[in-house]
Amino acid sequence: MQLPLAVVGLGYVGLPLSLQFAKRGSRVIGLDIDEAKVSKLNGGESYIHHIPSAAVAKAVEDGLFEASVDFSRVSQCRAVVICVPTPLGKNREPDISFVLSTGRSIAPHLRKGILVVLESTTYPGTTEDELRIVLEEGSGLKAGTDFHLAYSPEREDPGNPNSDVARIPKVVGGFTPECLRIASEMYSSALNRVVPVSSCRVAEATKLLENIFRGVNIALVNELKLVYDAMGIDVWEVIEAAKTKPFGYMPFYPGPGLGGHCIPIDPFYLTWKAREYGMSTRFIELAGEINTSMPDYVVSRMSEALNEVGKPVKGSRVLLMGLAYKANVDDDRESPSYVLLEKLSAKGAVVSYFDPFIPEIRPSREYGHWAGLKSVQWVQDEVSAADVVVVVTAHQNVNYDELGAWASLIVDTRNVMSGRVVAGRLVKA
Repeated sequence: MQLPLAVVGLGYVGLPLSLQFAKRGSRVIGLDIDEAKVSKLNGGESYIHHIPSAAVAKAVEDGLFEASVDFSRVSQCRAVVICVPTPLGKNREPDISFVLSTGRSIAPHLRKGILVVLESTTYPGTTEDELRIVLEEGSGLKAGTDFHLAYSPEREDPGNPNSDVARIPKVVGGFTPECLRIASEMYSSALNRVVPVSSCRVAEATKLLENIFRGVNIALVNELKLVYDAMGIDVWEVIEAAKTKPFGYMPFYPGPGLGGHCIPIDPFYLTWKAREYGMSTRFIELAGEINTSMPDYVVSRMSEALNEVGKPVKGSRVLLMGLAYKANVDDDRESPSYVLLEKLSAKGAVVSYFDPFIPEIRPSREYGHWAGLKSVQWVQDEVSAADVVVVVTAHQNVNYDELGAWASLIVDTRNVMSGRVVAGRLVKA
């Protein structure tokens, strides 16, 4: 019987990848340091909204998936896939401590012939220069000779019903040609298409390019939103018209700021690494400045809207619609809603939120002081009591017709109220 593979980090990347391998008949040991998470998964329960518990339960019942906090079980495996966070530090420097600590945890349990793959987004050179050294020092084995090493960037799109792990092409780069071959064979057993590249560095750079591309283009439409608004032009109508062009154009949409664990973070991994080579990344820096300024624009537009109805921000009741960073997910990492919570509270507003996917704010490093705040109920009294409702996240399961009927003032950052009947006043931001 084929040995199982281990997936370290059972979050938004590691869990769906584990289930996909199990679906194709591979045995998977999911490793995580969170005992509560491990217990839920072994009980057939998902803790991520868009991943059904039924999928977890089937994999567990079939004997193809189990979760554990025991990293020594790596010694039983043919491969280890690392899917842990790579956040930014306070000064926007890369924090690969989770990657390296994982490397130290698994290194003593590596055996000859095992494959180690990093999927966490990072700067070029992390796999070959930093993770490799940690693994070699901790195991006494040599990468490319005693064990195989590769990098394959994750390409998850939570909340997108058309995003299926099996159908998303998988870029893979190996430390050596043999490492690439072994890694490609592993992924090919569970995914429909593998895209081999010449090195781990190329694979790492590919992931950064994908998210830099999105970040820069979102910044462009965010800037155009401000310019066109000053001209009395609706940027949303412009985008709808432009995307009828069948070539040379791809639509991107403005918003209240960037969120999630990719686009607000990943571009600055390259910015940091580029300095090592005496290079500057002006597009990335400018895009970051524009995108991070968008919550200020929303606050400004909201303040103007309140002022026009004779109300100051201080003391006004503000209801934020949506805490998740994107529609139809329960992921609130880096969400611009938190920035708005901070800024509006600092101005003296009485702020609450509604999000059907996040009933209560969970503890976090940056916004832990909001932990325990609960979502209001979706009832007319709650919505009507707000002096202004700010649409931050466009969840599909919200009744926006009721919002239009109940709210006296709506500031819409996602264009969800376009074409709807609004009894009060509507302002786009």
